[in-house]
Amino acid sequence: QVQLVESGGGLVQAGGSLRLSCAASTRTFSRYTMGWFRQAPGKEREFVTGISWSGGSTYYADSVKGRFTISRDNAKNTVYLQMNSLKPEDTAVYNCAAGPSFNGMKYGRADYWGQGTQVTVSS
Repeated sequence: QVQLVESGGGLVQAGGSLRLSCAASTRTFSRYTMGWFRQAPGKEREFVTGISWSGGSTYYADSVKGRFTISRDNAKNTVYLQMNSLKPEDTAVYNCAAGPSFNGMKYGRADYWGQGTQVTVSS
């Protein structure tokens, strides 16, 4: 069983930045592809970004390309999401997830999920 705990959410003005962290309670963290999903009220969950086990490959949804950066530190069992130039439409609950591949995450599939952290961007 892998537990994922997100932190770093909050309220920020449009154009501002936030950095989310997701700490994993597993010694096998480096085996997992990690991703961030988000879900806004009344909308479907969206796969925002993912990073391979080594950090060598990443995926970004078109809606966040050029503004968000995912990274990971396997020594600390932690994945990060740096969010810059935030927009009101980025407002959502952000969940991190661990799974075997990007392809699964693109279809909303992951083995483990965090409880989520709220990000609110005011205009």
